[in-house]
Amino acid sequence: MAEDFRTFMLSAPCGGNKSGTVSQNTAATYFSIFKAALKQAFVDGYLTVDLSAKIKGIQEQESRREYLTVEELNILAATPCERDVLKRSALFSALTGLRHCDIQKLQWKEISMDGSQARLHFTQQKTKGIEYMPISEQALQLCGERRNPEQLVFEDLPAPAWISKPLKRWIEAAGIKKRITYHCFRHTYATLQLSSGTDIYTVSKMLGHTNVKTTQIYAKVVDEKKNKAAQAIQLETIKTTKP
Repeated sequence: MAEDFRTFMLSAPCGGNKSGTVSQNTAATYFSIFKAALKQAFVDGYLTVDLSAKIKGIQEQESRREYLTVEELNILAATPCERDVLKRSALFSALTGLRHCDIQKLQWKEISMDGSQARLHFTQQKTKGIEYMPISEQALQLCGERRNPEQLVFEDLPAPAWISKPLKRWIEAAGIKKRITYHCFRHTYATLQLSSGTDIYTVSKMLGHTNVKTTQIYAKVVDEKKNKAAQAIQLETIKTTKP
């Protein structure tokens, strides 16, 4: 049964309005949850054998994480978008690192002021971890005028399935040629923080990662940028030979 489910996940169709099959990384995530459930069933005594230890997991693929530069973010901020809430929330994600699912359910009661410092205190939808994090003044401005505590901060923010088309038109209107999805704004936050010198452990906490290894994926992107920067200054009088 477990092998059948593993085979199914590797060719499972996408849900919603998307065509094709789920990515290998998505399949790996769901299958790891399945293995964890089997493990818990063994611990709780529902299974006499730890089946999770006998099942081979699905290997994750290292995928390219596209991100925006500060210059591109400034261009987007100056470019009109047909859905203002989409624009504000996407830029908010780039300034805070929050996922779409957490931004969509964020309520005003989850934003507090500690003197002049705005802070978020909310439960992550993905990990169920409780987060308490500061946000910048610009991020707070993107939230708009404070309303009733129970009201959503980004009211009427579309579900992921309905975001891609207006987001694509906004990106194209800004003249940006990269393939940007909503989640890329979270990637942008992580990459720009690491590029500016913020240590990886702080970035990991700000992103709500439970393991710093997850954050190290972004560090690789920064290392690639450093490698390119090392070659940026070339003197004409010095000859170089490539091996």
